Amino acid sequence: MISTFLIVGLGNPGKKYQETRHNIGFIVIDSLATKFKQSFHKFQNIAWATSFSENKIEVILLKPTTYMNLSGIAIAAGIKKYHISLANLLIICDDLNLPFGTIRIRSKGSDGGQKGLRSIIQELGRQDFPRLRIGVGDHFDDAAEYVLSSFTEAERKYIPSIAETAGDAVLSFIHKGIELTMSRFNGSYFET
Repeated sequence: MISTFLIVGLGNPGKKYQETRHNIGFIVIDSLATKFKQSFHKFQNIAWATSFSENKIEVILLKPTTYMNLSGIAIAAGIKKYHISLANLLIICDDLNLPFGTIRIRSKGSDGGQKGLRSIIQELGRQDFPRLRIGVGDHFDDAAEYVLSSFTEAERKYIPSIAETAGDAVLSFIHKGIELTMSRFNGSYFET
């Protein structure tokens, strides 16, 4: 029997947001799609999607195009279409409260101020879904402005390594489960 996983990277669509801190989820999903030589297609006009199979596991990669604050709409539609259990859902997003490049995986929790997670919790009516958060650095003033800013030149050179490590964590989550993945990847850190 084939297991299906839905792996969602949060971000904002469009070239303007492509390399911003808020789009680290998209960056990880793009990295995985490239690794498995997949290209994206439109999903119900609310996301970009692609998939690959590995060892009797189907993996759906999803990038909502609803903008961050309405991410939950695309995730709810993906769960319904692909009949995904919440244990097989993984949300990848930025986290202002973690140092740059730090990876933190949890099986459930609050939104922690992340508006994409807030939207998902509102749409699903629950908080018990796995998430992989990636630290995007400390902010001092306007959080909204900060997450929509681009990575610095010093940070940018680490983005491919961060995306690759996060991608490895995704594959570990799919094949080994969340507990082992948490013990192996939580706290992974890239110092600028």
